[in-house]
Amino acid sequence: MSQPATPRDVVHRLLDGVVRLVRGDTGQVDPLADLYAAHTRVDHPMAPLAAAVLRTRGDLRRHFAAAAGTGFRPDDYRVEDLVVHDTADPEVVVAEFAYAGSADGRTFRVPCVFVVRVRDGRIVASRDYVDHLAMARATGQLPDLLRRLAAA
Repeated sequence: MSQPATPRDVVHRLLDGVVRLVRGDTGQVDPLADLYAAHTRVDHPMAPLAAAVLRTRGDLRRHFAAAAGTGFRPDDYRVEDLVVHDTADPEVVVAEFAYAGSADGRTFRVPCVFVVRVRDGRIVASRDYVDHLAMARATGQLPDLLRRLAAA
């Protein structure tokens, strides 16, 4: 019997899958959702419009399917400057990185910090701190986000 994936391994798989998904590989939806435990908790504390907590693998599947359906297809999309920090808790790692690339002739960089708890090779909790304004700018959704914020 093989050992479950380490928290570092899972974070690398997650980021690789997200990059593939954003580049248009919709076949990543299920493998990405399967990185999470059946019952999990994924928070986006810095989301400018209160994002719902994702609590199940089904929630994550819908989340990734929605991301695949945005129509955003950058010319380039990658993870840069990834540093994964171990913590005193062997289940928890902190990943610092940026999503970077180009779209419509503009380059972008979206700083992120994920605090991820992995148990038995699956994500049981994650707090994903993303620069949502930079992401909205990169994906061409900034005007809509600003309108929604003004109306909130």
